Amino acid sequence: MTGDRREQLHSLSIDRDAGAVSSGASLVQVLMIALVSLAVGAGGMWWLTRGDDDAAQPEPVAVQTETPPPAAQSAADTTPAPSVPRSTGMVASGYVVARRQATVSAEITGRIREVLVEEGTRVEAGDILARLDDERARLDLDLLQARVRSARSRIASLTAQLEEAMVVSERAQSLAERNIGSQAAVTAAEAQRDSLIAQLSAARADLSAAEVQVASQEDLIRRHEVRAPFAGVVIAKNAQVGEILSPASAGGGFTRTGVATLVDMDSLEIEVDVNEGQIGRVEPGQRVEAVLDAYPDWRIPARVEAIIPTADRARATIQVRVAFEERDGRILPDMAARVTFVE
Repeated sequence: MTGDRREQLHSLSIDRDAGAVSSGASLVQVLMIALVSLAVGAGGMWWLTRGDDDAAQPEPVAVQTETPPPAAQSAADTTPAPSVPRSTGMVASGYVVARRQATVSAEITGRIREVLVEEGTRVEAGDILARLDDERARLDLDLLQARVRSARSRIASLTAQLEEAMVVSERAQSLAERNIGSQAAVTAAEAQRDSLIAQLSAARADLSAAEVQVASQEDLIRRHEVRAPFAGVVIAKNAQVGEILSPASAGGGFTRTGVATLVDMDSLEIEVDVNEGQIGRVEPGQRVEAVLDAYPDWRIPARVEAIIPTADRARATIQVRVAFEERDGRILPDMAARVTFVE
């Protein structure tokens, strides 16, 4: 009886090893199914992506090229290409300078009474730029002119006296020849005549000296006018009315050494420094393209005017003068410029 109960109880117990085996098998199956699903999904995505790329890629277009005949091809190969001037690539920088530029002043010292120009005024050669106070010089001129008039009057008086003395001398000589007059009267008349001749000669010399003094004083008065030595444009006004102009002084305060700075715009050119190692690529008359920093899109035709026959030891450069082939009001002194030498 007891043995039957044990068998019944044993039949009711759960076998743990068998449950573990069944649960492990089910887990492996689930994993296998998941891996297969992932593989199928990845393959589908790859297929779809490949299909889109093939559709987006354009089909190649066949281009037909026409092959020239052998005769034409050989003629094209033998025909030389036309030579076109090209820039050497050598670029030099410099500044616009004027060959004719001067600070205009007077030759004498004086107080400025009038200034007739301003910056930008265009003048011709000989035009008056300023005037100095010439009142004292004109007073001296009046004095010298009075001396000239006095010398001329004295000459006229001596001339009349000399004519009378000559008549007296001839009468005395005639009387002496007829034994009517004395020889002493003849001698006195001749002496008076010779004295008047000497005085007249001295008076004429004084007149000449006075006239020279008048001319000199008139020239001094003209020197109170400051005139332009050449045609150009005033780029600087250096003095004002009331200041002292003295070209021999060092300037400063109310003393000026010049009235204005004048530039001949027709003499503008470019001065550039070329490296000694590149100077062999530059020759007089060579074409040049100049570009001003103020107008970078404006290419100005120019040419090499001269190569200065000396070198700068410190910078190892040689100065080259470049002349403009066309004139324009936009080109101003001291502008920065770049030039390209053309071969």
